[in-house]
Amino acid sequence: MPVAPLLMANAIRALSMDAVHKARSGHQGMPLGMADVATVLWTKFLKYDASAPDWADRDRFVLSAGHGSMLIYSLLHLTGFKAVTMQQIRDFRQWGSNTAGHPEYGHTPGVETTTGPLGQGLATAVGMAMAERHLAARFGDLVDHRTWVIAGDGCLMEGVSHEAISLAGRLKLSKLTVLFDDNNTTIDGAATISETGDQIARFKAAGWAVKAVDGHDYGKIAAALRWATRQDRPTMIACKTLISKGAGRKEGDVHSHGYALFDDEIADARQAMGWSSEPFVVPDDIAAAWRKAGRKGGRARRAWRQKLAASPMKTEFERAMAGDLPAGAFERLDAHIAEAAKLKPAAATRQHSGAALEHLVPAIPEMVGGSADLTGSNNTIVKGMTPFDTPDYAGRYVHYGVREFGMAAAMNGMALHGGVIPYSGTFFVFSDYSRPAIRLGALMGARVIHVMTHDSIGVGEDGPTHQPVEHLAAVRAMPNLKVFRPADAVETAECWRLALEAKGPSLMALSRQKVPAVRGEAGESRSARGAYERAAASGPAKVTLFASGTEVSVAVAAREALEAEGVPTRVVSTPCWELFEAQPKGYQDAVIGKAPVRIAVEAAVRMGWDRFIGVDGGFVGMHGYGASAPAEVLYKEFGITAEAVAALARQKLTSA
Repeated sequence: MPVAPLLMANAIRALSMDAVHKARSGHQGMPLGMADVATVLWTKFLKYDASAPDWADRDRFVLSAGHGSMLIYSLLHLTGFKAVTMQQIRDFRQWGSNTAGHPEYGHTPGVETTTGPLGQGLATAVGMAMAERHLAARFGDLVDHRTWVIAGDGCLMEGVSHEAISLAGRLKLSKLTVLFDDNNTTIDGAATISETGDQIARFKAAGWAVKAVDGHDYGKIAAALRWATRQDRPTMIACKTLISKGAGRKEGDVHSHGYALFDDEIADARQAMGWSSEPFVVPDDIAAAWRKAGRKGGRARRAWRQKLAASPMKTEFERAMAGDLPAGAFERLDAHIAEAAKLKPAAATRQHSGAALEHLVPAIPEMVGGSADLTGSNNTIVKGMTPFDTPDYAGRYVHYGVREFGMAAAMNGMALHGGVIPYSGTFFVFSDYSRPAIRLGALMGARVIHVMTHDSIGVGEDGPTHQPVEHLAAVRAMPNLKVFRPADAVETAECWRLALEAKGPSLMALSRQKVPAVRGEAGESRSARGAYERAAASGPAKVTLFASGTEVSVAVAAREALEAEGVPTRVVSTPCWELFEAQPKGYQDAVIGKAPVRIAVEAAVRMGWDRFIGVDGGFVGMHGYGASAPAEVLYKEFGITAEAVAALARQKLTSA
């Protein structure tokens, strides 16, 4: 006899209460409230196979309201994902468990993206839906799946949700469905204490198909989900729910968002639900019904495997989804590097980046570019690229609009989906807008490339609002993010290769203004070691000058002046600190050297440079914000010149 969906939903509720109660930490309110919706989705609509969490054509499920993590952990355990055992449920939020406080990608099989910072799950899911449409255009019926999102009031209050839903509506991502946990609840109380907006009207205005249902009526939930699969636009279903549904006297309590039930309240909730099993025990018939649901996608997966085996695109599809670069991916780039080393072109590094992309994009079909309304300035488009847009999603260039945060989050989703290597551009100063998504991508190890141009006071006349000074220090402080600041055409091309070969995210800090070439040799990628001696001293070095990007040429000119005075001086270029820190200590010591005077030169704040120059080292750079004037005037007025570097070196030598 079939098990009633209410009993299956109550299994989610019981496990969620038990885990939060045992941990004395967590949020049982949302898992209890959305248990009915999740049960219908996971038993009747979601395409997945619990025995194959990484099946390429599975539906993607994103719990944007990641604080309710026991919802997804309960679902993964009940449907038979082997990694989420009952012991893991018991160890919720404890050291060494894979049931962390918020779902973490790469930590728990079945978790498609790290969530918790509200709104980002929704925005990341938009990228997943974009990747699905793009790969379907490329590989045909090998790719045909949906992206489902559960989001709450908090997710929809966050500004990134506006960016995400407007982009998705514009692109008509019809295989994307948001299930809104419409319970009018936030931590401080009823959502209406801070929100008066009509979310249904908001999504509709953004071009979505919308519907409202009783989130505890199984028939109506199923009908709404079925309706969503037939729409030609993204869909939002507002599921009217009671927070902590089934929790006795705490049911519907707006203060139960992150409330761990006490012993008597747990007993009250169990009685209200008619749940008599011991903690962390699911009755056999209910457990069997859930396991059956977890196996239901097996037939579809096996049929898909047969289709893949017979497809002439099998090898290419598997390569792309594995994230492997195609054979000969860098042949054209290597030739470009050799030519640049010979010709030594002088240009802005953003232009050198665009030149490198001219050789990379045709060779690597997974690269999908874009810009937040700054295409011409970021140099991120390549001749022949067409827009990613409805109805033909084969295009490889995304016009993200002025949506830096949404853009970065969507790129995370594209990378996590697989089969796409996203890159896109904005001004470096606007990394402040996209930083939360850059951080989440770094936490997840998503291969995303953030192109950040106009990287210093070299922006010039736009003034201090557009001149990043503290941003290099900020992004370099972020673990697992490779920050590249190349000095010329050769270094820029080398850094692009390193970014594409990286396992995680990268950020390219590129100049607006023209810089002279500082590299005249190709061959071995010197940028691959993060820092290297660009120019040797004529004898035992008395001065070592460290610099990145546009200031390497300043350091080279200062070295020439000092050497002319008989002061042995060397220059070290530092295009990527993170790669340098990964080198053997012997190499690091050799590059830093033992010169009595060490000076760093960078048109940014000093923070971080002490690792190269020590606390007593000299620094030529910024000590405050910039100003509005031509770039060459700013460099002179702020004292970031070869003359100023040489003068500081002389001063340091005198006092040494």
